[in-house]
Amino acid sequence: MTKKNIFKNKNSENIIETNFSDALSERYLSYAMSTIVSRSLPDVRDGLKPVHRRLLFAMRELNLNPEKGFKKCARVVGDVIGKYHPHGDTAVYDAMVRLAQDFAIRYPLVEGQGNFGSIDGDNPAAMRYTEARLTPYALILMDGLEEGGADFLPTYDGEYNEPKVMPAGVLNLLANGASGIAVGMATNIPSHNLSEISDALIHMCKVRQKYPNRNYNKGRPEILDSTLSKYIKGPDFPTGGVIIESKENIIESYKQGRGVFRLRARWNIEKKGRGKFVIIITEIPFQISKSKIITRIAELIEAKKIPFLNDIFDESDDKIRIVLEPKIKTADVDIFMEQIFKLTDLETRFSLNMNVLCDDGIPRILNLREILQAFLNHRQKVLISRTAFRLKNIKRRIEILKGYLIVYLNLDRVIKIIREEEYPKRILEKKYKLTETQSESILNMRLRALRKLEEKNIKQEYKKLSDEEAALSSLLRYKKKQWSAIESQIKEIQKQFSSSELNKRKTSISDPPKQTYLPNELLVEKEPLTIILSDKGWVRSLKGHKENISDIKFKEGDNWNFVLHAMSIDNILFFASNGRSYVLSADKISQKRGFGEPVSLFFDLPSDAKIIEMKILEPSNNLIVASNIGRGFIVSEDILNAQTKTGKHILTLSKEEHAMVCYPIFDDDDHIAVVGNNKKLLIFKISELPILNKGRGVIMQRYNKGYLSDLRSFKKSDGLSWRTGSKNRTEFKLSSWIGRRGQAGKIAPKGFSNKNKFR
Repeated sequence: MTKKNIFKNKNSENIIETNFSDALSERYLSYAMSTIVSRSLPDVRDGLKPVHRRLLFAMRELNLNPEKGFKKCARVVGDVIGKYHPHGDTAVYDAMVRLAQDFAIRYPLVEGQGNFGSIDGDNPAAMRYTEARLTPYALILMDGLEEGGADFLPTYDGEYNEPKVMPAGVLNLLANGASGIAVGMATNIPSHNLSEISDALIHMCKVRQKYPNRNYNKGRPEILDSTLSKYIKGPDFPTGGVIIESKENIIESYKQGRGVFRLRARWNIEKKGRGKFVIIITEIPFQISKSKIITRIAELIEAKKIPFLNDIFDESDDKIRIVLEPKIKTADVDIFMEQIFKLTDLETRFSLNMNVLCDDGIPRILNLREILQAFLNHRQKVLISRTAFRLKNIKRRIEILKGYLIVYLNLDRVIKIIREEEYPKRILEKKYKLTETQSESILNMRLRALRKLEEKNIKQEYKKLSDEEAALSSLLRYKKKQWSAIESQIKEIQKQFSSSELNKRKTSISDPPKQTYLPNELLVEKEPLTIILSDKGWVRSLKGHKENISDIKFKEGDNWNFVLHAMSIDNILFFASNGRSYVLSADKISQKRGFGEPVSLFFDLPSDAKIIEMKILEPSNNLIVASNIGRGFIVSEDILNAQTKTGKHILTLSKEEHAMVCYPIFDDDDHIAVVGNNKKLLIFKISELPILNKGRGVIMQRYNKGYLSDLRSFKKSDGLSWRTGSKNRTEFKLSSWIGRRGQAGKIAPKGFSNKNKFR
């Protein structure tokens, strides 16, 4: 059979022709919606994602209540992935672990026993070792599940049922926050204080009792964002810390549903006596690993980026205690802490993005008021549903009790019918006008229920249920009573947590600190260095400013070329014969023993090029750069600053040329002296030399057969100086050599250096 025939034997009626782009976009959209709805975004009503909801429900089904014993996490995870959540066990266990971590979630839903990870970023133990059970907070979320408080849906295989959304007695979305990344959208909601949330909800319930028939979904002027801010001050993170934002910024963020909160670590000063003290960090920002903070600060101390710190210690146990040991004795520690906040994760930014699934299944960005209203609407629906469920059961019980009362009024006759008649049920229904439910209940009565005392109890129960039925019917009829009931429920839950340590606000809020200026000399530790560059291009540094380097060893046939006294914070300028400038930080030059390191290790320096100048880079100064044929110009040192291996092109050269001189110009200099290898000297005004960023420059001195030997700038009134041997000579009568730029010049004065150099 050919390939063609094989293809024809396929079920061609199941093949649908469509454009590839259409099919791809349709399937990607389906995947995106599945990710958004079923995985990444929390529901505004219970604040849970599907995996969390299924975890809690599975634990409830396993009867893992707070007063019961623990069960292995592997058992819980097995039930979840087997019955409700057909995904990997690792993902489910990770979600379960997070619900148990008090540093990751404000009000834990799972109580763990065993290693559930740490704030240092340590991983939890395997699920076969750890155990768990529900917390009282989690039970509040599920209170009323079996009393009509939630709709149930079939699980993925149709074998079981699971709740669509929890009844949620608390606004878990704000209490515990949420974070998640979906396709094309994300959510990031901080945790809040439960007592503050309850106060805001109680306020809204009072408004709804006052105006019960208004539509609050569109927002009403009676509930203002500024009013809600009186109750909900701001986020309350599990790890504490300090939010440094103005009240106006916080209100605006909650009003828009988007914003940024700056969160800092909490610290204090602990005095040690004799003026000494240490800085103690007791709380760190949310979702930041303590070990990473300590590692980062230690690296900064080692790199001398925060020289005011001497050392860091971790003395944490169940509470955080990071000790910073300063080098200095100063009362103004705030300035130094500002620098630490700037360089480390002791200050972070939490981005607020209240993107949630609404009750219609559509993701939206809601503001604070809309989230509170959505929760109250949910609680109203739960209240109505539970009331209707309870009312239905009461009516059924009252119906049965009415039947029992008929029996007691006609006890002998009823007993006779049951004993003698072949079909007593039909006769009882016909004679006493009983319903099928009543007659069935009478026939199922035990003989002991016929006691006189039992009749009295039935009458009491009947009256009690009748009163409750009237109250529930009234509750369903009047919205004002509904909001009063919801307010009572919220107050009861608030009272339940009022004495708990969990309910105390952990994160304080303060205004942003005033901007402080810290001088650079306090930020960087300065160390005196001696930089040595050899003739063959080897560079090294020595600690301290060495005046005598005679004991320094060089490679055979090599010797020093430049010796420079610098500080570790200085940038060193290297100007090469190829007309390019290179810059290197002094603290990067090796201080190890030996001959140092070749400059080619730091720069892409051609093999035929050599360094002709090494000096401290001073961006505010100017330099004269010149080639061997006597062309040059003035350039700002700021232009030369290029801290890359390739350096920066400054002096343009032909194949026969090379850079000869790079000389600094001082503030008072007004003339330039140029000397060629023909020993002719020319002096002209410094203003005749142009200032350029790069190029060939202009002719400074003409040569018949020769080249530039050296140049320098100087102040005419101070005379022209040069070095001969170990002595300096100065010439003040310079009129014979002063001319215009581009002239040949005249023979240098008697006693000028035999090397034709000024230095």
